[in-house]
Amino acid sequence: MNEPPLRALLVEADEKDYLRTRGLLDAVENTVYALDRVTTSAEAIRILQERRHDVYLIAGLDATQALDLVDCAQELRLTAPVLLLIGQSDPEVELAALRAGASDILIKGELSPCSLERAVRSAIERQRFGQGVEKLAVFPRRSPNPVVEFGAHSCMTYGNGAANDLARSLGEASLAAILPPDMAQIITESLRTGQTRQFQTAHGTRSFAWSFVPLTESRVVHGYATEITERLNLDAQLRHSVKMEAVGQLAAGIAHDFNNILTVVQGHSNLLLAALKENPQHSTPLQQICHSTDRAGNLIRQLLMFSRKQVMQARHLDLNEAIHNIDRMLQRMMGEDIAIEILEHENLPAIYGDTGMIEQVLMNLAVNARDAMPLGGKFVLATTIEKFTDSATSLNPEARAGEFVCLTVCDTGCGMDPITLNRVFEPFFTTKEVGKGTGLGLATVYGIVKQHQGWIEVESGVGAGTTFRIYWPSQAKVARAMPTAPVSEKVQGGTETILVVEDEGALRELVTEILSLYGYEIVCASSGVEALRVWETHHDDIDLLLTDMMMPEGVSGRELAERLQKQEHGLKVLYTSGYSPGMAGKDLALLEGFNFLPKPYPPTRLAEVVRECLDADQQPVAA
Repeated sequence: MNEPPLRALLVEADEKDYLRTRGLLDAVENTVYALDRVTTSAEAIRILQERRHDVYLIAGLDATQALDLVDCAQELRLTAPVLLLIGQSDPEVELAALRAGASDILIKGELSPCSLERAVRSAIERQRFGQGVEKLAVFPRRSPNPVVEFGAHSCMTYGNGAANDLARSLGEASLAAILPPDMAQIITESLRTGQTRQFQTAHGTRSFAWSFVPLTESRVVHGYATEITERLNLDAQLRHSVKMEAVGQLAAGIAHDFNNILTVVQGHSNLLLAALKENPQHSTPLQQICHSTDRAGNLIRQLLMFSRKQVMQARHLDLNEAIHNIDRMLQRMMGEDIAIEILEHENLPAIYGDTGMIEQVLMNLAVNARDAMPLGGKFVLATTIEKFTDSATSLNPEARAGEFVCLTVCDTGCGMDPITLNRVFEPFFTTKEVGKGTGLGLATVYGIVKQHQGWIEVESGVGAGTTFRIYWPSQAKVARAMPTAPVSEKVQGGTETILVVEDEGALRELVTEILSLYGYEIVCASSGVEALRVWETHHDDIDLLLTDMMMPEGVSGRELAERLQKQEHGLKVLYTSGYSPGMAGKDLALLEGFNFLPKPYPPTRLAEVVRECLDADQQPVAA
């Protein structure tokens, strides 16, 4: 394929010299020249500004005009070379032209087609090479990342502006503080092998990635640095989130099985205790069993809160009000040597949450702060409104844009080192002595906050106290007070018929026994599918559906209630659950007003809730 013509501009006033030069170019083999001619310096300047030629040949002008054109070409930063054609050798003019930026000086009388072609081609290649070198030289100077150069003797011979800025930001330390150790060996090995070597270094809380590239011909090594502190922090947060999620799934599965077992143990223990209350020999051990199952149940509830599988009964509430509700309790718990300060934001938007869970968050954080201040100190609770944009959430993968109610909890305690801080929300992780804590306090806080669609941030340092910031999604609705259920002195039974649906056989038998003791008629089913068959026979008699939320054979408690309430709109429903893996979001987050009894529960609590549900004027239909 033929190459396109080489575009050349000849500045030549003499007609004979012009014709001779054109003849030389026409005689060049393998190259076609498209030659343009101007006769004056002014015309030449105008053409130079158009930048449409591959080479410029300046001839037929006096020395001053020729040098002015060379200077003009440099000022225009032309990418094409400029060659000077003179009648006879003049060392002073030649030197001045080369200093001004001319690519070559040619004597007219000594030119042949071959020598002229060689000079033009050489000038073009040198120009292109020089431009490439200039681009490479600009790269380290303009790079926003630090670039340094080392000679063969391991001495730093160059550092760009970013490297100098970084050195200044290190304070008293120099740039050497963030270089890999034994730079002499790195330089020697890089030049010997010709291979790029990569390292990661750290200085304080900052981390850097280095690439050392050998330039073997020049016997130098270039070092390119990138600060990776932010990326490493994000990676660590992502790994932590994944780990917490996996541990939460495991905890939730264990909690479900334990809750079923504890409900059976607690139920039968309470029944035996009621039957043998006049016999201290047997009632005392039974009381210890009941007390232990209560403690185990509390432990499981914390696991469920951590794993975000505890069923929420949420409403719109005022976070300031929630803090004041437990203010006195916090005062008693913290002791006289810890000062409590509450800073409220006026006109705080409502949040949508479970009152009991949020109070659990406040209590757990208070306990954590109290243990961090054995000699006394200050404990601060503050509420604010925070708004986040998409760009403001880039440093935290859990954060998101929008308006949030922020709860800030500070203490002046002993603080935490980085290792402890990294594990602070892990379940069963504790710095306390064996037997002094379960390690679930902050894990529970983490789980509750995540279940409320929020996130939590923590800052701490040894001897510098600890600050937790919890962000709750704000709501446009106004918070309203939670109605208080009346306390009955004695649990009442009844004669109504209850459909009990429970897939755990031992638990189903226990529930039947307890409710039968209170006078109720019981019909049972081991699954939602079986319950639908039982309903066909007994639907005229059934007053209440008591169902586990998650059951086998493809019909959950929620779906069962929906089907039965479509047939009998007045049917009342009482849900119970110890959580089972795979429950859908709408099954976990019950709508306001639905009755729910978490496992484990004592017999009296089961009877109380059943009676309350039956005596309620109305109950929402499952949506």
